[in-house]
Amino acid sequence: MNRTDRLYALREELRRAGSAGRTAERLADIFEVSVRTIKRDISALQHAGLPVYARPGPGGGYVVDRAATLPPVNFTDAEVCGLAAAVAAHRGQPFDGHARAALVKALSVMDAQARQRANAVKDRVWIDHTDTPRDARVRHTVERALHEQRVLVVHYRDTHDRRTVRHVDPVLLARTRGQWFLVAHCRIRNAIRWFRLDRVTSAQLTSETAASIPVEAVGAPPATARAVADL
Repeated sequence: MNRTDRLYALREELRRAGSAGRTAERLADIFEVSVRTIKRDISALQHAGLPVYARPGPGGGYVVDRAATLPPVNFTDAEVCGLAAAVAAHRGQPFDGHARAALVKALSVMDAQARQRANAVKDRVWIDHTDTPRDARVRHTVERALHEQRVLVVHYRDTHDRRTVRHVDPVLLARTRGQWFLVAHCRIRNAIRWFRLDRVTSAQLTSETAASIPVEAVGAPPATARAVADL
């Protein structure tokens, strides 16, 4: 089992364990690795956002917050098909990795028959991907900066092929005119700027907390624009 598969299996094992949790020794036996490897994997899951914590004392172990566990009847097979179509259409776009993880989570808590029906319908939905693939490292760094509200160093190439380096406070991600933009406060210009993601050649996350800038500071959105929360 490679590490990616083991991390997913470890996450699901902790979810199945519920409030009983699992000790590092028990997990090491299950996955046939060392306790040290399990502790590194748990740390990786925590950094990825899984709310897992160590419960000290006799009978203790690693426990996942109950709020992170979905009930087994949370989704119908038709709802999962809708999620799968949306995730597939969003491939290669911001937060697509998190969307795929949510889909896998939904599938994992469905009963076998519902999961089989969902997979049968998913095979009957085709999506043609014509977008130019973007640098996943840039996309993931921008996602983290927005999610964690941290200052981002952006290496940018404009329409005239001029290259600049900007320190920015991320405000929002916007898709318009067929392109994704990082909308951020540029500390060099001291103003809101729109950076096309496909023109960001590299991005580095800093440890500095970004300035808290309200979405309203960007200005009025187009009449056709909607926040994802309104969909």
